Amino acid sequence: MNIVSEKKRFIYIVMTRTGTGPAKAIRLFSRMPYSHVSISGDASLHQLYSFCRNYSYFPLPSSFNIELIGEGTFGKFADIPCEIYEIPLTDEQYTHFQCMIDHFIACRKLYSYSLMGLLRVKLQIESELRYKFVCSQFVAYVLKECGVQLDKPPCLYSPDDLRYLPDAKLIYRGELNHYYHEQNQSLSYMPMVSAV
Repeated sequence: MNIVSEKKRFIYIVMTRTGTGPAKAIRLFSRMPYSHVSISGDASLHQLYSFCRNYSYFPLPSSFNIELIGEGTFGKFADIPCEIYEIPLTDEQYTHFQCMIDHFIACRKLYSYSLMGLLRVKLQIESELRYKFVCSQFVAYVLKECGVQLDKPPCLYSPDDLRYLPDAKLIYRGELNHYYHEQNQSLSYMPMVSAV
């Protein structure tokens, strides 16, 4: 009997801590170890997706961005503590993930960063997510739309909450640039934008 094993698919949740002023303020305000979260479709983290600053030297404007390690805000710091979590998906879920990311890229101008969202997450005030997100709301929203189990609405998720998802497996804790260079020994990628 021939059994065809389905190739496992994964997405990756990346928690980071940079030394920017807003990142420090968010950690102080929230008392969380990580101030920013991104999502990626591959373990090498060629591209990360999140809601963050558009320009590395200015916190605003902010919106949906593609983040590249070593560029933008990630390029300003030699030491970026991080945690990386792996979440399994079916082929159908992974295809939906890619379609969602394609949508956010194509419709980027429709979206912006939600300053009020920071306060609502802290106070656990539920609100509708349409065109304004903070990084953790965006990641939780994408996960929910892909069928990943959440224990509360995406609008209430902080970066710290995403560390404890039932399906999330911690695969790395350490320095982001070190992880990236280990995964991508001889590869280089063109810059696009940044992180908080």
